[in-house]
Amino acid sequence: MKRFAQLFAELDSSTRTSDKTRALAEYFRAADAPDAAWAVWFLTGNRPRAAVKTTLLHAWAAEAAGLPDWLFAESYDAVGDLAETIALILPPPSAASDVSLASWVETRLLPLRSLDEPAQRAALLGYWNELAGTERFVFNKLITGGFRVGVSALLVQRSLAEVSGVDAKIIAHRLTGMWAPSAESYRRLMSPEGDAFDAAQPYPFFLAHPIEGDPAQLGDCADWQAEWKWDGIRGQLVKRQGGVHLWSRGEELISEQFPEILAAAAALPDGVYDGEILAVTRAGNEEKVRPFADLQKRLGRKHPGKKVLADTPVIFLAYDLLELEGEDWRPRPLHERRAQLHRLIYSLVIDPSGPRVLQLSDLVRAPSWETLALARQESRARGTEGLMLKQRDSAYGVGRTRGDWWKWKIEPWTLDCVLVYAQRGHGKRASLYTDYTFAIWKDTEAGGRELVPFAKAYSGLSDEEIAEVDAFIKKNTLEKFGPMRTVKPELVFELAFEGIQRSKRHKSGVAVRFPRMARIRRDKKIEDADTLSTILRMIDNPPMP
Repeated sequence: MKRFAQLFAELDSSTRTSDKTRALAEYFRAADAPDAAWAVWFLTGNRPRAAVKTTLLHAWAAEAAGLPDWLFAESYDAVGDLAETIALILPPPSAASDVSLASWVETRLLPLRSLDEPAQRAALLGYWNELAGTERFVFNKLITGGFRVGVSALLVQRSLAEVSGVDAKIIAHRLTGMWAPSAESYRRLMSPEGDAFDAAQPYPFFLAHPIEGDPAQLGDCADWQAEWKWDGIRGQLVKRQGGVHLWSRGEELISEQFPEILAAAAALPDGVYDGEILAVTRAGNEEKVRPFADLQKRLGRKHPGKKVLADTPVIFLAYDLLELEGEDWRPRPLHERRAQLHRLIYSLVIDPSGPRVLQLSDLVRAPSWETLALARQESRARGTEGLMLKQRDSAYGVGRTRGDWWKWKIEPWTLDCVLVYAQRGHGKRASLYTDYTFAIWKDTEAGGRELVPFAKAYSGLSDEEIAEVDAFIKKNTLEKFGPMRTVKPELVFELAFEGIQRSKRHKSGVAVRFPRMARIRRDKKIEDADTLSTILRMIDNPPMP
C-alpha cells in the first residue's frame, strides 16, 4: 500500500505526461505481480463498490478524532471530500504497516462488506491506526468506491508496454473486457508469448475526436466516409467458438439486456462487429430511432421481460468489421472492412415478416464538403447528433487517436437559465462551489411565474469565472441543506446541451443531455431567462443547426 500511495501522490502532483509515464514505469518495474495487478485495475478506471456506508464512516471517524458531529460536518463542508476529511482529522497512527496493496484489498478491504457493523468499526479503527497521510487517504478512497487519479488508461497501457516490451495495442486488447486482477492475469498481460485473451473478449474501441472549424482542412472530401452520428450505445458484438457476447464501450457485458441482438447474431459468421445499439419505433415497414432515455430502460433490466422487449425494440446498427473467422481485420483499410461488412449484412437470410435487428449504417454521400454541410443540417430532423467522418484508408485503431476519425457534431442547444443551488466540487475543487443547479421560468395556475429546477452542470467555466461565482454563492446563500446551498436567484447562465426531451421524472417536465455552461450572461436579468414553453416549442420544432 505504501508504494501505491507514493505512486498516487506522484501522479496527482504532476500534469506532465513524461513525469507520469516515468512514475508508472518505475512502479511496475519494482512491484510484485499481485500488487501490480491491482494497481492496473484501479488506474484503468475500475473501482470496488463502497465497502461501508458513508453515515457509518462519518460517525466512526468523528468518534476516533474526538470531534462532535457538528464540527465533523463543518470540516467536511470545508474540505469537500469525505476521504480527505477523515484522513486529516484522525489522530496520527500509533502503529506502522508494510502490508502489500494486494493484501490490503483482498484480505482487508473486500471482506469489510460481509462484516456486521461492530466488526466493521473495529476493523476500520485498526486499519486507520496503521496508515498515515496519503496512504490513509487512498485507503479511504478505496473504501468509499471513489478512487480516481489523473491518469488515462492509454497512458497506463503505454507504461506497461514500455516495461514489458509488448506492443501497447496488444496490452490494450488484453485489458479490454472483464479483466480480473491477479498475479496470473498480470503475468499473462505482460507476457511476450501469445495473445492471451479469451473467446468472449472484445477489442479496444476506436474513438473519434471532435473536429474544430471547417472540415475542408481534412483534405479531399472523396477520401472520407461520412455516416450519421446516432445517440445510442456503442457496442461490440463478439461471436467466437459458439458463443455470442455484446459489450458496451464502457467494457460492460450487456448481452442479457439485448437478447434479440444475440439471437440475430446466429446468422452471422464468427467475427467481431462494431456498431451502435439503438431503440426504435416500428410502424409497418418504417422505423424511427427513439431518444437515448428510452434505450436506458433496457440497461436498467438484467433480464427484460416480454413487455419491455415489445415496448422498446432495438437494432444493432453495424458500421465496422474488426475480425472475421478468426482473422484480425483491424489493420485493413476502412473501405475494405466496410465492403465486406456490407456483403455479410445483406447476405443474411431473414424472415421478411419479422424485424431486421442487424442493420448496416447508412453512408452520407456528397461530392464536396459544402454539400455534406447541407446534409448535416438535417441532423436534428433525423434525430442524430451530426456526422462521423472516417478516413477511407484508415486502420481500426485503439482509443482516441487523432487524425483518422472525427466527430462533426451540430451546434448544441442553448438556453438562458438562473443559478438556484450550488454544491462544492471534488478533489482540487473541494473548497469551491463548482456544481450548480439551474432553473427556468414556468407559468403557474394563478397566472404568475416560478423558477423550477431544470438542469445541473459543473463544466464550462474558467478558473477565474469559478472563483467569481464561488464568491457570489458564499455572499448570497439563502439556506443550507447538508452540502447544498440555496442561492439568491440573480446570476443568469447560458447553458449548452446535446439533446432535450420531455420527462415525467423531472419537476420541469423536460430533461437534457450533457449540459454544460457556455458563459455567464452578465448582460441579462433573471426575468430574461428562458421559459418552459420556449423549451417545449424547441422539442416540437427543433431549430436548424
